[in-house]
Amino acid sequence: MVKKLCMLLAALVMSANAALASTEERKDLQVFNDVAKAVNRYTQFTIFDDINAGVKDGVVTLTGRVTMPYKRDDIEKRVAKIDGVRQVRDEIAVLPVSQFDDQLRYRIARSIYSSFNFWPYAARANPPIHVIVEHGRVTLTGVVNSEVDRMLARSLATDFGAFSVVNDLKTDAEVREALEKL
Repeated sequence: MVKKLCMLLAALVMSANAALASTEERKDLQVFNDVAKAVNRYTQFTIFDDINAGVKDGVVTLTGRVTMPYKRDDIEKRVAKIDGVRQVRDEIAVLPVSQFDDQLRYRIARSIYSSFNFWPYAARANPPIHVIVEHGRVTLTGVVNSEVDRMLARSLATDFGAFSVVNDLKTDAEVREALEKL
């Protein structure tokens, strides 16, 4: 009886160790994909926020900008709960409160997403073009299908009195290539 109990205990310890090892050995790409899902499924994440993530040995570094402080905190908490995440480095900045910036955000987003070329993007649950405005300076981020869409989005964003417009949009091909390098 004691021998069977010892064997059962040894089997439980071995299976627990195997489960821990599989969690620890989770690949960074899998963790990255789960982080992306967690951010995109966050209901308060809008086209006026931009989050980037990097994963190295289970350590997730979050960067980008959000419009409200609670979003930064919520995203960090969501990411910390993901399997395989050992640590979260939260480097997300909160955009300053500004009526001018808010008006610029809405006018540029309306211009882009009301354009016939971008209707398919607007119809998505998470529209892929993000309009980040800080002190009157605009940065377009996200993913578009082609170089033509990238150039058109920038063109649509320039007519509203922004001090500058930076186009950081990536094409699908560029994103695929970057992911393959991971």
